[in-house]
Amino acid sequence: MGRRNRRGRAVHGIALLDKPAGMTSNHALQAVKRLFDARKAGHTGSLDPMATGLLPVCLGEATKVSAFLLEADKHYRFTVRLGERTDSGDADGELLETRAIGGVDAAAIEAALAGLRGDIEQVPPMHSAIKRGGRPLYEYARRGETVPREPRPTHVHRLEMTGLDGSDVTLEVQCAKGTYVRTLAEDLGAALGCGGHVVALRRTGVGPFVDPQMVTLDALRRQAEAGGGGLARRAAAAGRRGARRLAPARGRGRGGGLPAPGPGGPGAARAGRGPAAAVRARRRLHRHGAGPGRRPDRA
Repeated sequence: MGRRNRRGRAVHGIALLDKPAGMTSNHALQAVKRLFDARKAGHTGSLDPMATGLLPVCLGEATKVSAFLLEADKHYRFTVRLGERTDSGDADGELLETRAIGGVDAAAIEAALAGLRGDIEQVPPMHSAIKRGGRPLYEYARRGETVPREPRPTHVHRLEMTGLDGSDVTLEVQCAKGTYVRTLAEDLGAALGCGGHVVALRRTGVGPFVDPQMVTLDALRRQAEAGGGGLARRAAAAGRRGARRLAPARGRGRGGGLPAPGPGGPGAARAGRGPAAAVRARRRLHRHGAGPGRRPDRA
């Protein structure tokens, strides 16, 4: 029996996609995969449909380093509207309550933010993918049900206010994997006594990629229509830049925010995610990268 032909090209690298609002992360992933005509692709952590910004899409051999990006720190810029609570903690939910925000000024906000930095605990929102009884929480939420959730530890390295316009507070955060920005907004509103929810959310960094030059889906489509020669070369270059920085960090918040896999650490129970795996993945990316005289987009 003959070997079945694999569909797509052997493209290797990372596409630093600027995900548009209103699109799921999986939809964006599939669109990038089609534009590159790639055999294999995966993203490195979902963004909510309303969110925009950095969604690294790993192609080919780069999928082998996606686990390290999943564990890495994330950076976000977001806006919280004080005085309003929604059932989802963001603008996609239904309005539950409005309160006056009289007396809430920049000094009060700064004081409340102090309690949201460092090691904190968060109760996961009902509109999340965490499973309870084998079902994601958002399925219960869609049916109007609320189930008990245990607080989960996380770490906020940096949380700064960058703007205040009436009831809208703009913030920037660098946080560990698993931190819910919506919960930060709700906890800020609760600390101020007026409630709050996220009205704008943009991811600006993942691990070693902080404020990088991103590419939009429209730009990828235009390049694909023009022949696509630069698509894979650009992805391969991004993959090499990321691979050089993917050495596991020795301490939290250092080395690009990548925790050190090992006994008792993130990924300890999963094979192929230790330091040796990172070295192997970097070598694969360089071997398949767009070095002098090489074509990463060749099948």
